[in-house]
Amino acid sequence: MQLQPVPYDHPDAVKLSDQVQLEYQARYGDDEGDATFLDPAMFVPPQGLYLLAYDALGAPVASGGWRSQDENEEGYADGDAELKRMFVIPEARGLGLARRILAALEDDARAAGRTRMVLETGDQQPEAIALYLSSGYAMSAASAKFGHYRFHDSSRCMTKPLHAAS
Repeated sequence: MQLQPVPYDHPDAVKLSDQVQLEYQARYGDDEGDATFLDPAMFVPPQGLYLLAYDALGAPVASGGWRSQDENEEGYADGDAELKRMFVIPEARGLGLARRILAALEDDARAAGRTRMVLETGDQQPEAIALYLSSGYAMSAASAKFGHYRFHDSSRCMTKPLHAAS
């Protein structure tokens, strides 16, 4: 599998984003999916990065990105890098792609000077929660939640310090 940086509005990225939105709709029983506002400019280096994983035939099979966040009304802190649109198509799950993308995004955010990786997931995504917990993320207290869905009962916010590589 090959990881490749692409613009957030690249056709392959849009294809996977549409698929993850359908999965959100199925898991949460709504028609909206994730309504968080995302602009392609948010993922342009060095303020962010969007990665796709391609299989040997050149088909996109996984995605993930990060975007810079600083202190604002949604509960973020200066130096935050927010993880967005982590997704692996069902046929490619279990191959370690999400873990590879996550590590690459953390490394890139660290290199860009970000000090903490943050993410918002939901209680109907136990596989994602397990991945993040096993990768060193910690659940945020209810009083320290952030993001578009921070006031939703199903929202789970997680953080991980991005320490400088030694």
